[in-house]
Amino acid sequence: MKTVPSTAFAAGALLLYCASDIQAAESASIRVDAAKPGHAVSSNLWGLFFEDINLSADGGLYGELVRNRSFEDSEKPEHWQLVERGGGKGRIAVTDERPIAAEPGKSLNRRSLTIEVSGSGGGSAVGVANEGYWGVPAKAGESYLLSLAARTEGGISGLTVALESSDGKPLGSARVGGVGSDWKTFNAKMVASATDSKTRLVITASGVGKVWLDMVSLFPEKTWKNRPNGMRPDLAEMLVGLYPKFLRFPGGCWVEGNTMAESYRWKQTIGPLHERRTQWNIWGYWATHGLGYHEYLQLAEDLGAEPLFCINVGMSHRENVPMDKMDEYVQDALDALEYANGPATSRWGSLRAKNGHPKPFNMKYMEIGNENGGPPYNERWPLFHKAIKAKYPDVKLIANHWAGGYPSKPSPDLVDEHYYSTPEFFIREAGKYDNYDRKGPKVFVGEYAVTQNTGTGSLRGAIGEAAFMTGLERNSDVVAMACYAPLFVHVNHRRWNPDLINFDNTRAYGLPSYYVQQMFAADPGTRVLPTTVEAAEAPLPLPSGPVGVGTWNTQAEFKDLKVVKGGRVIYQSDFTAGKGGWKMAGGKWETADGVLRQTAGGENVRAIVEGVDCSGCVYSLKARKTGGDEGFLILFGMAEHGAKSWWNLGGWGNQRHAFELGGEESGEARGHIETGKWYDIVVDTSGGRLKCSLDGKQLVDIVPPRIKSVFASATLDEPTGDIIVKIVNAAPDAREAVVELSGLGKVTLAKALQLSSANPMDENSLDEPLKVSPKPVTPAVEGNRIRHTMPGNSLVVVRLKR
Repeated sequence: MKTVPSTAFAAGALLLYCASDIQAAESASIRVDAAKPGHAVSSNLWGLFFEDINLSADGGLYGELVRNRSFEDSEKPEHWQLVERGGGKGRIAVTDERPIAAEPGKSLNRRSLTIEVSGSGGGSAVGVANEGYWGVPAKAGESYLLSLAARTEGGISGLTVALESSDGKPLGSARVGGVGSDWKTFNAKMVASATDSKTRLVITASGVGKVWLDMVSLFPEKTWKNRPNGMRPDLAEMLVGLYPKFLRFPGGCWVEGNTMAESYRWKQTIGPLHERRTQWNIWGYWATHGLGYHEYLQLAEDLGAEPLFCINVGMSHRENVPMDKMDEYVQDALDALEYANGPATSRWGSLRAKNGHPKPFNMKYMEIGNENGGPPYNERWPLFHKAIKAKYPDVKLIANHWAGGYPSKPSPDLVDEHYYSTPEFFIREAGKYDNYDRKGPKVFVGEYAVTQNTGTGSLRGAIGEAAFMTGLERNSDVVAMACYAPLFVHVNHRRWNPDLINFDNTRAYGLPSYYVQQMFAADPGTRVLPTTVEAAEAPLPLPSGPVGVGTWNTQAEFKDLKVVKGGRVIYQSDFTAGKGGWKMAGGKWETADGVLRQTAGGENVRAIVEGVDCSGCVYSLKARKTGGDEGFLILFGMAEHGAKSWWNLGGWGNQRHAFELGGEESGEARGHIETGKWYDIVVDTSGGRLKCSLDGKQLVDIVPPRIKSVFASATLDEPTGDIIVKIVNAAPDAREAVVELSGLGKVTLAKALQLSSANPMDENSLDEPLKVSPKPVTPAVEGNRIRHTMPGNSLVVVRLKR
């Protein structure tokens, strides 16, 4: 085997120097021609993409506190528990006997819950409890509105409902009387006597007999804008804080579903709640559609945002509707537009009026499909385009740019492009639209986010996005709309990472990316100003983060791990004392005879030393394969536990070695790992390059390349005459930004905000929601010139008055 010198470096390489590494700041010259305003900034440039993912609707923005309120989730009473007190005995079961709907054969709500009460004595009670989404949150003095449908049989005529604390103490209760043999809906109000984020709703009955329950709902009385069936206020206000100009909904892959039976059909999401479909969500839960098509339109209106409905195009992940059956889906699109825009005298407009909104919503945008492409999409697109444009010629139709292209016959008004990658990808793509074809459709960047090498949402990821966004703003004559994705995640049901707004049942925080979106959207300006940037390129630093070991369909042993920085040993393993200080992911790990041993199979099995940073270090160890198909993984720079950042020895069927980071490979060499042999391994990042050796033979020598580091965009805000300059320093070290504004006399500072942190991998959390958030700064203003030293990995937005 031979040494592989290389100037290549994985695109996912992390820019991870900390503030403590900042040396004397290099300067970046930014010139803004304020005398020559260019094209208009798109009036709908920055918006929101709401996908029902990660419990973003039920359990999230939608205010319902009960989980599985209609008992449609399963043939079992999912999320409901039997309660027996004071000697009472009973049982519960889900049944389809006598459903609440008037037309059982056509009902989308087929099931109810039966409680059979027996063996009841004085003071006894039997019932059910529901803990909602990891606890029903109660706040002292706040009111909670209960609604339920019930019927009884036997000697039961009333129910007790209560909010109970996590230790069983009642925090509020109400009595429901007059329950008879026919279905009837009852309402009650409870006022919480204390604050507890982990309460549960308890419904009990006394006597002997049966009780049937359906549509058991609990809402806080205070919803956003005090709307019935409304939204959780704190999460809705976080949307307000993004100054959205449009709202794309409801997905996403949620629109397609894995099969057509699981696809989103808007007509099943409107009208009375008990008549709406409870639907399996591709992201791993049941959706109530309490947040349905009408509520999405209302949400957009309440946000002051244009609604943008993404409708199924007759395609799912696994199957497509035959072309001779497509009329139903085209008609769905026409009817959705009539519901949103038609007069109250039209068929679907009258239903909108019946549902509480006589005035049209005036929806101007519709996207045909989500991430659909190829011949099946191209032959369906004209069906929708022809029918919609014939009846609604002013509605802007958006086509998917997928599978290598988009349909051009007929031409769409906009094309939807999606991007997910590393921070460095977005930095490189900041100029993507500088030379884009201005003669074709406008661009809608409908989904984008740094999803690799960013933990669960770091400053570094946000800075990569910010660099990209300067390019979107500069080119907003062709880029008409853009939105980050996804928007929400319940921290207990994370099915995608990262997500802009994270929450549990009482708290929420925005990623650093949230504040990037906010800073751009709060100060968009109205006309783009010509802007040039001159700055030295920055090297892509070597990986930084924890070290560890791992296996891939292999069993192995490891010993004598040591990390040396600046001649000082900062970590040395001692497996005679067990696995303390290590975090395991997968496999079966044990320590014996001074070694760390992994004895199970499986892919991507790893163990990480917590609190040890490999940047600028020499990491050495011994490793031995004891069985299996491949070799072993030498982990370093592990920014997140799910990402690849390792030297893979004996990978790809034990045929070769390579350094892997962010899904890309460097320093490849042929080779295999023998079973039973101890290998000496060294990974050295101490000299500003990556060197890896096996048994004393250097196999990898990588010199990090240099990439553009400073980005800027500038706009004129015509109503005020203000100049707005957005500057991104994507370098690891500080840069002095010197901005010269030609065509102006003296300017004064109106405001300036900066997003930065001590470490580029810093994140916000429920406990530290504002750790990485904008702070006011005061750049120096000298006539028509401003100066500001920007820390590495930072964004600053400066507003100047003439």
